[in-house]
Amino acid sequence: MSKAKVLQSVFCGFGLAGLLVVGAAGQDITPDASGLLARAGGVRLQVNALRDDVIRVRMWKGDARPEDASWAVIGHGKVPVTAEAKGFATKDLRISVDERLMLTVSDLQGNVLQKDAAPVAWEGNRFTVSKQRGFDDHFFGLGDKPGPLDRGGQAFTMWNTDSFGWQESTDPIYKSVPFFMDVNKGRTLGVFLDNTWRTSFDFGRADEKRYTFGSLDGPLDYYLMYGPEAKEVVKTWAWLTGPTPLPPMWALGFQQSRYSYFPESQLREVADRLRKDRIPSDVLWLDIDFQHKNWPFTVDEQGYPNFKGMVKDLADERFKLVVITDLHVAKQAGVGYAPYESGTAGDHFVKNPDGSTYVGVVWPGPAVFPDFTRKQTRQWWGTLYKGFVADGVAGFWNDMNEPAVFDGPGKTMPDTVQHRIDEPGFKPRTATHLEIHNVYGMENSRATFEGQLALRPNERPFVMTRASYAGGQRYATTWTGDNSATWNHLRMTVPQLVNLGLSGFSLAGADVGGFAGSPPADLLTKWLEISAFQPIDRDHSAKGTRMHEVWVDGPEQEAIRRRFIEERYKLMPYLYTVAEETSRDGVPFNRPLFLEFPRATADGSPYDLTTGGGEFMVGERLLVAPNPSPEEVAPYTIHLPPGTWYDYWTGEQTTRAGAVGTLDLEQRDKVIAQKPLLVTPKLEELPVYVRGGTILPIAPLTQNTAEVPNGPLTLRVYPLAAGLNTPGESCSGEVYADDGHSFDFKRGEFARVKFSCAVGADGGLTFEVAKQEGKWKPWWKEYRVEVVGWTPGKNEATFNGKGLKMTQVDGRWGVTVPANGAAGRVELR
Repeated sequence: MSKAKVLQSVFCGFGLAGLLVVGAAGQDITPDASGLLARAGGVRLQVNALRDDVIRVRMWKGDARPEDASWAVIGHGKVPVTAEAKGFATKDLRISVDERLMLTVSDLQGNVLQKDAAPVAWEGNRFTVSKQRGFDDHFFGLGDKPGPLDRGGQAFTMWNTDSFGWQESTDPIYKSVPFFMDVNKGRTLGVFLDNTWRTSFDFGRADEKRYTFGSLDGPLDYYLMYGPEAKEVVKTWAWLTGPTPLPPMWALGFQQSRYSYFPESQLREVADRLRKDRIPSDVLWLDIDFQHKNWPFTVDEQGYPNFKGMVKDLADERFKLVVITDLHVAKQAGVGYAPYESGTAGDHFVKNPDGSTYVGVVWPGPAVFPDFTRKQTRQWWGTLYKGFVADGVAGFWNDMNEPAVFDGPGKTMPDTVQHRIDEPGFKPRTATHLEIHNVYGMENSRATFEGQLALRPNERPFVMTRASYAGGQRYATTWTGDNSATWNHLRMTVPQLVNLGLSGFSLAGADVGGFAGSPPADLLTKWLEISAFQPIDRDHSAKGTRMHEVWVDGPEQEAIRRRFIEERYKLMPYLYTVAEETSRDGVPFNRPLFLEFPRATADGSPYDLTTGGGEFMVGERLLVAPNPSPEEVAPYTIHLPPGTWYDYWTGEQTTRAGAVGTLDLEQRDKVIAQKPLLVTPKLEELPVYVRGGTILPIAPLTQNTAEVPNGPLTLRVYPLAAGLNTPGESCSGEVYADDGHSFDFKRGEFARVKFSCAVGADGGLTFEVAKQEGKWKPWWKEYRVEVVGWTPGKNEATFNGKGLKMTQVDGRWGVTVPANGAAGRVELR
C-alpha cells in the first residue's frame, strides 16, 4: 500500500492533490540548549521546552521560519534540557523524534503520553497532525461545544458562528478555543493548537485508533502541557494564556435581562418588583432596543427619555446596569453619528480587497466593522464608551461579534475582507478574514476591556462577550449564546460550562430559562435552582417569548426560586473566595469531579464518566448533583466521590468508600454492599453536598452585594469523618474579601483569613484562626464557629483560653468569637 493511501484517513475528507509526505531521506537532528531542530524531506521540526512540563512544537516547509507571534500566548521562556540520541529529556518528560519526524512524548517512567500515528501531512498549506488514540483516552475542553462532557468519538470545527437556537449536534457555534486535555489512566496532557484559521479536531470519529487536529492554513504550532494531574494542566494553561481576572463582586450576584426591556418604564418596573419581592439581585441588562434605531452607542430618547437619571435611580437602589454595544457601527454619514464619523476619519474600519470599506447588513441595516487587529483602532473603540461611563453604566455586552453579518456568506464577513495587523509582537501586515475571523470577537472584547481601564483606571471592568478565542478569558466573561428553553438545554448547560472552565473561561453562564422559546414554569424554576451555583447567574429571554422574571408563575414558584437565589447570596463569601483563587491559578469556578478527585476510580478514568457528566464542583468544597435527566420524575443515583460528604441542606453525613480496584477483599465487600445513593427528584429540591474536612464561610442574607451583612461571618465546620472520634483528623478553609470593585487589592487592600481544625483524643475540636493577610478591614466583626453533626460531650468552650458559652443554632453547636484580624484558637469539648 502506498504512503498516500495509508495517510488518506488523516485528512478528514480533504483532497490529496499536492500531498507532501515526510520521508527518511536527509533527516538530521540538531540539538540546542532547550530542545532540538530536525529536518527531513524539506520539512523543519522545532521542539523546545518552555518548562520541564511544557513543550512547544513547530513545523514548517522550506527554510523560511514562520513568524513567531500569538494572540493567545502571553509570553514564556525556555528551560535547559538534556540531549539524547533521538531527542531530549527534561526533569518531567522525554521527547524522541524518528526519521520521519514523528514525535513520541513520554514521562520519565516510560509511560507514553502522546505518540504520532502518522507523519504530519500537508496538502498545500493545509496540514493534519495524527496521534495514536487508545480506548482509555478521554478528551475535555474546546470551549462551549455542545454535547457530552467527554469529547471522545466526536469531531469539531473551530469557526466562530452565530448559531441561534443551536442544538446538541450543532457545530460550530460561538467560540474557538483549540485547547483540550487528554486524560489517560490518571495521566493528563493538555494540547493547544495555536492557529486562528479554521481548524478541525477529530477525537476518534473517523478512526477510533487515532485523533487528529489540523488547519486549512496558518502555523503548525502546538503546545503540550503535562500534569500528570488535570488540575496542574489547567494551572499551566492559565500560565500560558492568562487566568480570568478577579471580577467586581456584583458580577457574581443575580442578574435579570430580556430582549428587550422597553420602554424605560418597564425596566424600572422590573427593578421595583425585584426589591419589593425581596429577590436578591445586583444587575439589570439592556438589549438592543434601548438604542436609537439599533445604532450602537446611542439611546432611544423617546423610549428612554431620562437615561442618565434612570441609571442614577437604579444605582440608588443598588442595581448595576449593563448595556449592549455591538461592534457593527451603523453606516450613517452626515447625521452626527459620532462612532461612524470618527471611525471613518481615523480609518478604523475593515476593507474590501480593492481598498474600499466593507459594508454588511446587521441590526442597524448597512454597517461597518472596526479593524480590531490594530492597536490604534482598539484604543479608538474604547473612547466610544466615554458617554455611557459618565452616565454611570457599570458594564458592557459585546454580542454579534463572531462577527455575525446577515447578508454575508455563512452569516459572516467574506473570506477576502482585509484586516491590517498593527500590533506589538506582530509584523505589520494585511491578513484576510480567513486568518482573523476566530480572533475578531476576542479583540473586540479586548478593546472594550482596555477602554474601560482607560476610562476608569481603578475599577475592574465587566465585559460579556459571545465570541472569543483562546486567551479571551483575560478580557471578558462569556455565556453559551442563544440556547433554547428546553429540558435538554438545561441538561447540556453543565458540561458546556465545565468545558468552558477547563478551557480557561472560568466565569461563564447560560441564559437561564433558555433564550429561544418559552419555558414552562417547572423548567424555569429548576434552571434558577442550578444556576444559583454557576459562575454567572443571568436570567435572559428572547423577544416574543413569555416573560422570565422570578415572579411570573405565581407565589409558589417564586418562593422556591427566591430561596435558591438567597442561598447564592449567603454563600457569597465562598463564591468570591473561589473567584479570587481562579484569578490567581486558573482553576475554574465550576469544575468536573475528576479535577478534585483524580484517583477516585480504580483504572484512573475520569470519575465524571460514572456520573454522566451531570454533577459538578463549585470550587473544591461544594458538589452539586442535579438530575441527569431533569424532566424525569423517577429516582436517580448520585455518585459521590470517595470520602465523607454532608448534605448541604440537612447536615446529614454519608461516607463513600474508595475505588474497588484499590481495596483489599474485605474492603471490596463493604463497597459492594454499600447502597446506592438514590434521590427522588422534587421541584423544590436540588442535592448539594459539602466535602468532609471543609470550613465553609457563610454570610447573613443581603439583598445585593453592596449591602453590608448584619451579623457574624459563619464558619461552618464539616468534620472529615463520621463523628469527632478520630484524633488528628482535620479540616480547613479560607475566606477572601476586599472592596469588591477596585484594584486596591493589588496594593495590599484585601483580607485573606485561613482556618483549620483538628480533633483531639477526647473527641473535642480545636479550631484555629490564622492571622489575617492583607490590610483591608472586612465587614465581619465576629465569627460564628459552628460544627455540623456534632454534640458536645462536656459543653465547654474557650477562645484564647477564656471561657465561652456554647449555643445551638438550627441544630449546630458552636460559639461566637471576635474577629479582629489577629490569630485565635477556639476549643470545643
